[in-house]
Amino acid sequence: MATPIDALDLPTLDAFDPAFVADPFRAIHELSLRSRLARSPFGVIVLRYEDCQAALRDPRLHQGIQRLQDLQQITDERFLARRGQSLLTIEGDEHTRLRKLVSKAFTPRATDRLRPLMRRTIDALLDPVTPLGRADFVADISAPYPIPIVCALLGAPPEDLDRFDRWAEDILKSLGFNLRNDLPAILAAQDEMDLYMEALIEQRRRDPQPDLLSDLIAAEEAGDRLTHAELVVMAQTIMLAGTDTTRNQLAIAVWLLAQHPEQWALLAARPELAAGAADEALRFNGAIRSTLRIATTDIELADATIPAGTMIIPSFAAANRDPRHFIEPLRFDITRTGERSHLTFGGGTHYCLGANLARAELSEALAVLARRLPDLALDGDVTWRPPIGIQGPTSLPIRFTATP
Repeated sequence: MATPIDALDLPTLDAFDPAFVADPFRAIHELSLRSRLARSPFGVIVLRYEDCQAALRDPRLHQGIQRLQDLQQITDERFLARRGQSLLTIEGDEHTRLRKLVSKAFTPRATDRLRPLMRRTIDALLDPVTPLGRADFVADISAPYPIPIVCALLGAPPEDLDRFDRWAEDILKSLGFNLRNDLPAILAAQDEMDLYMEALIEQRRRDPQPDLLSDLIAAEEAGDRLTHAELVVMAQTIMLAGTDTTRNQLAIAVWLLAQHPEQWALLAARPELAAGAADEALRFNGAIRSTLRIATTDIELADATIPAGTMIIPSFAAANRDPRHFIEPLRFDITRTGERSHLTFGGGTHYCLGANLARAELSEALAVLARRLPDLALDGDVTWRPPIGIQGPTSLPIRFTATP
């Protein structure tokens, strides 16, 4: 029988505790070995794989991004109206409707047609740095990598890359903890991108192209199609979801591989391991380490009764190293087989629509990087983003054998 959660003697986890900041994965892994749940200032943390999976699949748990924004007391009607149209925040029948329509455009074929561009993009970023033998991987390579791909995905011409880069930087602030100060820049970027995408949508209606935007316009389910407003918001959602996570996860993967030179050399010799390397980096140290859910009713989870209104935080960082699910979970190994079911892309109705695209971006980049950056090693102190939200290095100095 489940026990009321307030009656349980649960450990407490503070994301700003110096011991946690120093080694968050070890800290949360050790916590998961002795408890299925933990308390935090934000809500209840779920620590084990099967419990996290159950939480992600439970339709009574709704997305929690909105709660974080509400806690910052944002009342701007334009911002709130957009939030009500995004797949990242809506629930229920409307979410199901939009998801069915949009998923038709996120096919393996749509991903595969971008793979040559992914390889060209990473090669072009490497050309100036390979003769030097040194680089800041974040500034020189991972930060600029996703934007050309997102532009191509949406069908925007290459000459508009700078616009998309600027819009992405400002719109991504909507996921942060300084919304009151950032809101003017967020809204200005959203308005500019709206006008741009409205014109591009009209152009694609007249002249469809092999891009995601044309696929979204054509997508139909039982006679239903995306409205013009939904298409505009979807374009921003794609940019929001596909930029920051990719650049940070790629930097994390390279940071990990720089500490495992034998696996870097193996990847260079066997580029077919790149997909496995991408998945192992996602499992071992994901840029997304948890997600937020709100209990819409009293629920039972991990043998505890959790009341309605509670913030529930499935911890991917803990679940992805659960020894009940993974063999030697603390070992980083790009040759793992049969263990690719990490939770970094979430689960249930909110499973990441762009998972195939993200895997392709990471694997194509890693295959090229391993070939072109022999003898990769860290070359100084690595600095990291704050311990809440999307994770990744802000600076990653590397060295390697220079090549022409």
